[in-house]
Amino acid sequence: MGVTIALDLPTPWRDRAGRLSPLRIAALALLVAPALWIGWLAWSDGLGPEPLNAAMHATGRWALRFLLLTLAVTPFGRILAWPRLFQLRRMIGLGALAWVALHLVLYAADQNWVLWRVVAEIAQRFYLTIGFAALAGLAVLGWTSTDGWMKRLGRRWKRLHRLVFPIAVLALLHAFIQAKSDTSSAVFLLGLALWLLGWRLMPARRQQGIVPLAALSAASVAAAIALEYAWYALATKLPAERVLAANFDALQFDPDFFAPRPAILAGMVMLGVLAAVALRRLAPGGRAA
Repeated sequence: MGVTIALDLPTPWRDRAGRLSPLRIAALALLVAPALWIGWLAWSDGLGPEPLNAAMHATGRWALRFLLLTLAVTPFGRILAWPRLFQLRRMIGLGALAWVALHLVLYAADQNWVLWRVVAEIAQRFYLTIGFAALAGLAVLGWTSTDGWMKRLGRRWKRLHRLVFPIAVLALLHAFIQAKSDTSSAVFLLGLALWLLGWRLMPARRQQGIVPLAALSAASVAAAIALEYAWYALATKLPAERVLAANFDALQFDPDFFAPRPAILAGMVMLGVLAAVALRRLAPGGRAA
Protein backbone atom coordinates (compact mmCIF):
# COMPACT_ATOMS: atom_id res chain seq x y z
CA MET A 1 0.00 0.00 0.00
CA GLY A 2 1.60 3.24 -1.14
CA VAL A 3 0.98 6.78 -0.05
CA THR A 4 1.06 9.55 -2.63
CA ILE A 5 1.75 13.08 -1.44
CA ALA A 6 0.87 15.86 -3.85
CA LEU A 7 2.67 19.14 -3.37
CA ASP A 8 0.78 22.11 -4.75
CA LEU A 9 3.82 24.29 -5.29
CA PRO A 10 3.25 27.65 -7.02
CA THR A 11 5.05 28.09 -10.30
CA PRO A 12 5.96 31.52 -11.65
CA TRP A 13 4.70 30.75 -15.16
CA ARG A 14 1.13 29.92 -14.07
CA ASP A 15 -1.64 32.21 -12.84
CA ARG A 16 -3.65 31.64 -9.67
CA ALA A 17 -5.99 29.32 -11.54
CA GLY A 18 -3.05 27.10 -12.53
CA ARG A 19 -3.17 28.05 -16.22
CA LEU A 20 -0.11 28.92 -18.26
CA SER A 21 0.18 32.70 -18.39
CA PRO A 22 1.99 34.22 -21.39
CA LEU A 23 2.30 37.47 -19.45
CA ARG A 24 3.98 35.77 -16.49
CA ILE A 25 6.24 33.78 -18.83
CA ALA A 26 7.33 37.02 -20.52
CA ALA A 27 8.02 38.63 -17.12
CA LEU A 28 10.03 35.60 -15.98
CA ALA A 29 12.06 35.69 -19.20
CA LEU A 30 12.73 39.40 -18.64
CA LEU A 31 14.00 38.70 -15.13
CA VAL A 32 16.30 35.88 -16.24
CA ALA A 33 17.58 37.23 -19.58
CA PRO A 34 20.16 39.70 -18.11
CA ALA A 35 21.72 36.90 -16.05
CA LEU A 36 22.15 34.82 -19.19
CA TRP A 37 23.72 37.78 -20.97
CA ILE A 38 26.12 38.50 -18.09
CA GLY A 39 27.00 34.80 -17.97
CA TRP A 40 27.73 34.83 -21.72
CA LEU A 41 29.96 37.89 -21.37
CA ALA A 42 31.83 36.23 -18.51
CA TRP A 43 32.33 33.04 -20.54
CA SER A 44 33.48 34.96 -23.64
CA ASP A 45 35.84 37.32 -21.74
CA GLY A 46 33.55 40.25 -22.49
CA LEU A 47 33.54 41.76 -18.99
CA GLY A 48 36.92 43.44 -19.25
CA PRO A 49 40.06 43.03 -17.13
CA GLU A 50 38.07 42.75 -13.87
CA PRO A 51 35.15 40.48 -14.78
CA LEU A 52 33.98 39.85 -11.23
CA ASN A 53 33.83 43.54 -10.44
CA ALA A 54 32.06 44.28 -13.73
CA ALA A 55 29.49 41.54 -13.08
CA MET A 56 28.92 42.89 -9.58
CA HIS A 57 28.13 46.38 -10.88
CA ALA A 58 25.94 44.99 -13.66
CA THR A 59 23.84 43.00 -11.20
CA GLY A 60 23.42 46.09 -9.02
CA ARG A 61 22.12 48.10 -11.97
CA TRP A 62 19.67 45.37 -12.93
CA ALA A 63 18.49 45.03 -9.34
CA LEU A 64 17.62 48.74 -9.27
CA ARG A 65 15.91 48.55 -12.67
CA PHE A 66 13.71 45.69 -11.56
CA LEU A 67 12.95 47.44 -8.28
CA LEU A 68 11.65 50.45 -10.21
CA LEU A 69 9.79 48.14 -12.56
CA THR A 70 8.01 46.74 -9.50
CA LEU A 71 6.91 50.28 -8.64
CA ALA A 72 5.75 50.80 -12.24
CA VAL A 73 3.27 47.90 -12.21
CA THR A 74 0.51 49.75 -10.35
CA PRO A 75 0.55 53.04 -12.35
CA PHE A 76 0.91 51.26 -15.69
CA GLY A 77 -1.85 48.80 -14.84
CA ARG A 78 -4.19 51.65 -13.98
CA ILE A 79 -3.46 54.21 -16.67
CA LEU A 80 -3.37 51.53 -19.38
CA ALA A 81 -6.52 49.86 -17.97
CA TRP A 82 -4.61 46.57 -17.88
CA PRO A 83 -5.36 44.93 -14.51
CA ARG A 84 -3.55 41.72 -15.46
CA LEU A 85 -0.31 43.58 -14.87
CA PHE A 86 -1.04 43.55 -11.13
CA GLN A 87 -0.37 39.80 -10.97
CA LEU A 88 3.27 40.53 -11.86
CA ARG A 89 3.98 42.74 -8.83
CA ARG A 90 5.07 39.95 -6.51
CA MET A 91 7.11 38.12 -9.16
CA ILE A 92 9.07 41.21 -10.23
CA GLY A 93 9.59 42.27 -6.63
CA LEU A 94 11.02 38.87 -5.71
CA GLY A 95 13.11 39.02 -8.87
CA ALA A 96 14.55 42.37 -7.76
CA LEU A 97 15.37 40.80 -4.38
CA ALA A 98 17.14 37.91 -6.13
CA TRP A 99 19.22 40.35 -8.16
CA VAL A 100 20.16 42.33 -5.04
CA ALA A 101 21.18 39.09 -3.30
CA LEU A 102 23.31 38.12 -6.32
CA HIS A 103 24.88 41.58 -6.20
CA LEU A 104 25.90 40.99 -2.56
CA VAL A 105 27.21 37.50 -3.30
CA LEU A 106 29.40 38.85 -6.10
CA TYR A 107 30.67 41.57 -3.77
CA ALA A 108 31.66 38.90 -1.26
CA ALA A 109 33.38 36.98 -4.05
CA ASP A 110 35.21 40.17 -5.08
CA GLN A 111 36.46 40.34 -1.48
CA ASN A 112 37.80 36.77 -1.81
CA TRP A 113 35.03 35.45 0.46
CA VAL A 114 36.63 37.06 3.52
CA LEU A 115 33.34 37.65 5.31
CA TRP A 116 34.75 39.71 8.17
CA ARG A 117 36.12 42.12 5.57
CA VAL A 118 32.73 42.26 3.85
CA VAL A 119 31.03 43.10 7.15
CA ALA A 120 33.69 45.68 8.01
CA GLU A 121 33.39 47.37 4.61
CA ILE A 122 29.60 47.53 4.88
CA ALA A 123 29.87 49.05 8.37
CA GLN A 124 32.56 51.60 7.47
CA ARG A 125 31.46 52.80 4.01
CA PHE A 126 28.26 54.86 3.97
CA TYR A 127 27.17 53.88 0.47
CA LEU A 128 27.61 50.19 1.33
CA THR A 129 25.67 50.67 4.57
CA ILE A 130 22.66 52.18 2.82
CA GLY A 131 22.89 49.57 0.08
CA PHE A 132 22.79 46.79 2.65
CA ALA A 133 19.90 48.54 4.42
CA ALA A 134 17.98 48.49 1.12
CA LEU A 135 18.77 44.79 0.71
CA ALA A 136 17.60 44.02 4.25
CA GLY A 137 14.39 45.95 3.67
CA LEU A 138 13.71 44.09 0.43
CA ALA A 139 14.37 40.80 2.20
CA VAL A 140 11.70 41.64 4.79
CA LEU A 141 9.23 42.60 2.06
CA GLY A 142 10.03 39.43 0.13
CA TRP A 143 9.59 37.23 3.20
CA THR A 144 6.21 38.79 3.99
CA SER A 145 4.93 38.86 0.40
CA THR A 146 2.98 35.60 0.68
CA ASP A 147 -0.79 35.31 0.99
CA GLY A 148 -0.32 33.86 4.46
CA TRP A 149 1.53 36.94 5.69
CA MET A 150 -1.06 39.21 4.07
CA LYS A 151 -3.79 37.51 6.14
CA ARG A 152 -1.65 37.45 9.28
CA LEU A 153 -0.74 41.14 9.17
CA GLY A 154 -4.05 42.46 7.86
CA ARG A 155 -4.00 46.23 7.39
CA ARG A 156 -0.44 46.38 8.70
CA TRP A 157 0.71 44.47 5.60
CA LYS A 158 0.07 47.41 3.28
CA ARG A 159 1.78 49.83 5.68
CA LEU A 160 4.79 47.52 5.88
CA HIS A 161 5.07 47.18 2.12
CA ARG A 162 5.00 50.94 1.64
CA LEU A 163 8.61 50.71 2.82
CA VAL A 164 9.43 49.87 -0.79
CA PHE A 165 9.47 53.62 -1.50
CA PRO A 166 12.21 54.62 1.00
CA ILE A 167 14.02 51.42 0.01
CA ALA A 168 14.04 52.63 -3.60
CA VAL A 169 15.40 56.01 -2.46
CA LEU A 170 18.20 54.29 -0.53
CA ALA A 171 19.02 52.14 -3.56
CA LEU A 172 19.22 55.21 -5.81
CA LEU A 173 21.45 57.03 -3.32
CA HIS A 174 23.68 53.95 -3.17
CA ALA A 175 23.90 53.99 -6.97
CA PHE A 176 24.80 57.69 -7.05
CA ILE A 177 27.55 57.45 -4.45
CA GLN A 178 29.00 54.30 -5.96
CA ALA A 179 28.97 55.76 -9.47
CA LYS A 180 30.97 58.84 -8.35
CA SER A 181 31.66 60.86 -11.50
CA ASP A 182 29.68 58.78 -14.03
CA THR A 183 26.08 58.93 -12.87
CA SER A 184 24.42 58.43 -16.27
CA SER A 185 22.60 55.23 -15.33
CA ALA A 186 21.66 56.57 -11.89
CA VAL A 187 20.26 59.84 -13.30
CA PHE A 188 18.21 57.97 -15.91
CA LEU A 189 16.68 55.76 -13.21
CA LEU A 190 16.23 58.79 -10.95
CA GLY A 191 14.10 60.49 -13.59
CA LEU A 192 11.87 57.41 -13.85
CA ALA A 193 11.70 57.06 -10.06
CA LEU A 194 10.60 60.68 -9.67
CA TRP A 195 7.77 60.02 -12.12
CA LEU A 196 6.70 56.85 -10.29
CA LEU A 197 6.77 58.55 -6.88
CA GLY A 198 5.12 61.71 -8.20
CA TRP A 199 2.28 59.69 -9.73
CA ARG A 200 1.41 58.30 -6.31
CA LEU A 201 1.27 61.80 -4.85
CA MET A 202 -1.21 63.01 -7.47
CA PRO A 203 -4.93 63.12 -6.64
CA ALA A 204 -6.60 59.90 -7.79
CA ARG A 205 -8.84 61.72 -10.27
CA ARG A 206 -5.78 63.09 -12.09
CA GLN A 207 -3.67 59.95 -12.17
CA GLN A 208 -5.02 58.87 -15.56
CA GLY A 209 -5.34 62.19 -17.35
CA ILE A 210 -3.06 62.85 -20.32
CA VAL A 211 -2.40 66.49 -19.39
CA PRO A 212 -1.53 65.78 -15.71
CA LEU A 213 0.70 62.88 -16.78
CA ALA A 214 2.47 65.13 -19.31
CA ALA A 215 2.99 67.79 -16.63
CA LEU A 216 4.34 65.13 -14.26
CA SER A 217 6.75 63.95 -16.95
CA ALA A 218 8.08 67.46 -17.54
CA ALA A 219 8.45 68.06 -13.80
CA SER A 220 10.27 64.74 -13.33
CA VAL A 221 12.75 65.52 -16.10
CA ALA A 222 13.37 69.03 -14.72
CA ALA A 223 13.88 67.64 -11.19
CA ALA A 224 16.28 64.97 -12.47
CA ILE A 225 18.31 67.63 -14.31
CA ALA A 226 18.40 69.82 -11.19
CA LEU A 227 19.46 66.94 -8.94
CA GLU A 228 22.13 65.88 -11.44
CA TYR A 229 23.50 69.41 -11.41
CA ALA A 230 23.45 69.49 -7.61
CA TRP A 231 25.28 66.16 -7.44
CA TYR A 232 28.09 67.28 -9.73
CA ALA A 233 28.33 70.67 -7.99
CA LEU A 234 28.40 69.33 -4.43
CA ALA A 235 29.86 65.82 -4.65
CA THR A 236 32.41 66.00 -7.47
CA LYS A 237 35.04 68.31 -8.85
CA LEU A 238 33.64 68.16 -12.37
CA PRO A 239 32.19 71.34 -13.98
CA ALA A 240 28.49 71.11 -13.05
CA GLU A 241 27.60 74.02 -15.35
CA ARG A 242 28.82 72.11 -18.40
CA VAL A 243 26.79 69.05 -17.35
CA LEU A 244 23.72 71.25 -16.99
CA ALA A 245 24.29 72.89 -20.36
CA ALA A 246 24.66 69.49 -22.01
CA ASN A 247 21.04 68.71 -21.13
CA PHE A 248 19.85 71.71 -23.12
CA ASP A 249 22.24 70.96 -25.98
CA ALA A 250 20.63 67.51 -26.20
CA LEU A 251 17.30 69.18 -26.99
CA GLN A 252 18.77 70.47 -30.26
CA PHE A 253 18.34 67.37 -32.39
CA ASP A 254 21.32 66.57 -34.57
CA PRO A 255 20.61 63.67 -36.98
CA ASP A 256 24.33 62.99 -37.39
CA PHE A 257 24.97 62.69 -33.67
CA PHE A 258 22.15 62.18 -31.21
CA ALA A 259 23.12 61.06 -27.72
CA PRO A 260 20.57 62.39 -25.22
CA ARG A 261 21.55 63.02 -21.64
CA PRO A 262 20.14 60.49 -19.13
CA ALA A 263 17.42 62.82 -17.82
CA ILE A 264 16.31 63.59 -21.38
CA LEU A 265 16.34 59.86 -22.16
CA ALA A 266 14.08 59.26 -19.14
CA GLY A 267 11.76 61.92 -20.55
CA MET A 268 11.65 60.06 -23.85
CA VAL A 269 10.57 56.93 -22.00
CA MET A 270 7.82 58.97 -20.33
CA LEU A 271 6.68 60.23 -23.73
CA GLY A 272 6.48 56.61 -24.83
CA VAL A 273 4.19 55.89 -21.88
CA LEU A 274 1.98 58.85 -22.81
CA ALA A 275 1.82 57.60 -26.40
CA ALA A 276 0.82 54.14 -25.16
CA VAL A 277 -1.94 55.68 -23.03
CA ALA A 278 -3.24 57.71 -25.97
CA LEU A 279 -3.24 54.69 -28.30
CA ARG A 280 -4.95 52.59 -25.67
CA ARG A 281 -7.76 55.13 -25.36
CA LEU A 282 -8.14 55.52 -29.10
CA ALA A 283 -8.61 51.77 -29.49
CA PRO A 284 -12.19 50.42 -29.56
CA GLY A 285 -13.41 50.15 -26.00
CA GLY A 286 -10.28 51.81 -24.65
CA ARG A 287 -12.08 54.78 -23.11
CA ALA A 288 -14.54 52.48 -21.39
CA ALA A 289 -11.74 50.29 -20.03
